[in-house]
Amino acid sequence: MRRLFQITMLAVCVGSTVGCMLPIYSPKPERRVQQLLYTSEDMRSILDEWERFWFLDQPSHLTPIRTHGGIM
Repeated sequence: MRRLFQITMLAVCVGSTVGCMLPIYSPKPERRVQQLLYTSEDMRSILDEWERFWFLDQPSHLTPIRTHGGIM
């Protein structure tokens, strides 16, 4: 019974915390800003990597003005 109570209390303590028990970012404001900038830059570059992987970053060969392809 005591073991069940301990497990229940542990679950309540772990479940009631907000976020992760171990902080991801530094408590120092200067270092935390640098870490957040790096993280946001990583998230921004994911789209570029995705487009490069699927060859979506290739230039378009379509012209804005349609031509018949002959000499004008």
